[in-house]
Amino acid sequence: MKRILHTSRTLDERIVEGRHESGLRVLICPKPELTGTYALFGTRYGSIDTRFRRAGEPDFADVPEGIAHFLEHKLFESEDGDAFTRFAATGASANAYTSFDRTCYLFFCSDRWEENLDILLDFVRHPYFTEETVQKEQGIIGQEIRMYDDDPGWAVTFGLLQALYARHPVRIDIAGTVESIAGIDADMLYRCYRTFYNPSNMFLCVAGPVDPDRILDKVDALLKDEKGVTIERGVFEEPDGVVTSSVTRQMAVAMPQFALGYKETPDDGPLTSLRERVETDVLLRIVAGRSSRLYNDLLERGLINDAFSASFFTGHGYAVTLFEGESRDPEAVAAALEEEIGRLRREGIDEEAFKRAKNSLYGQNVMMYNSVERIAGALADCAMEGTDLFAVDEAYRAVTRRDLEERLKGRFDPGRRALSTVTPIKE
Repeated sequence: MKRILHTSRTLDERIVEGRHESGLRVLICPKPELTGTYALFGTRYGSIDTRFRRAGEPDFADVPEGIAHFLEHKLFESEDGDAFTRFAATGASANAYTSFDRTCYLFFCSDRWEENLDILLDFVRHPYFTEETVQKEQGIIGQEIRMYDDDPGWAVTFGLLQALYARHPVRIDIAGTVESIAGIDADMLYRCYRTFYNPSNMFLCVAGPVDPDRILDKVDALLKDEKGVTIERGVFEEPDGVVTSSVTRQMAVAMPQFALGYKETPDDGPLTSLRERVETDVLLRIVAGRSSRLYNDLLERGLINDAFSASFFTGHGYAVTLFEGESRDPEAVAAALEEEIGRLRREGIDEEAFKRAKNSLYGQNVMMYNSVERIAGALADCAMEGTDLFAVDEAYRAVTRRDLEERLKGRFDPGRRALSTVTPIKE
């Protein structure tokens, strides 16, 4: 395994990277001064990967929506029991999650990190599915889907994505639908597993008081005979415009909830994506952060509360700038936001506001190194983007006010905007 040492030019931090010939990327941040270890074993496989083929296969496979999340649930099971029981015996806390573009399995422990790492690497690499256990899981996940259907926050977000996207699978609930998961069987799960859980499509991130050489040697021994695969993902022809500019749903809420989103064009390439993410984070802090003119004006007018937030997320074929929160008048919030964006385009970004936003976010990034959980999560982002952790630090340091003004010109297109609301049920 090729081993690379990354050191920060400005911080007393280092990252040890291992690149296995199979394609697996291992990122380790040794933190001897911290007491806990956090490890994350992930694959570049999420809910949007519903159409794919491996190199050499003549046809694309189309699989049911929600299968990546279904597979995540099933991997914890084995013929000898489940992985949670194994982790409990060592005192570790374990979990997993599926998002639009990735599935990750993780643990946190205060000691015995090597034993826990062995468990993590073992259960993720040894799937066990039968038709009987798959049918049982369909009932369990079906209940989970119904539970999320009753969650106003979940409903308002996916209402927005369905208003923005006509064909891209980002518009579908990560868990799928009760109808879609009914079509999943053991053979499908094994096909998805063999495709997306190949080491060439995976990454391992560890932060804590660990020995990087022992981790890399362990991975080397585990993957000595593994070969990588090439995956071709399906392309979804998504129109530029939105499906609808407004969507609403009545639910049991005390105050209306809203999600205002702009359908952006995703940048190409890992370094470009990193720059886009950093610049957009700073821009959103200037536009609608807690020290911004807009945020305080909306707060004084009683149009928002402290639940208001702004974020940006992007992946294969999608990118969304999102503002969400609670408001008695979501339309007024949307109008005020567009007015503020127009003002910034006309007048430019204030230098002091720029410095304040940039320094705040850079400071948060530095503080991240005090948390093994945040470090491991940031390493996973780097693995997905094909960058390294210190490139993020440099991107924050390098961003300029002019960069943001240029970024502002191509964002927040009113013709690609949608507003999703959840309002109280009328008596």
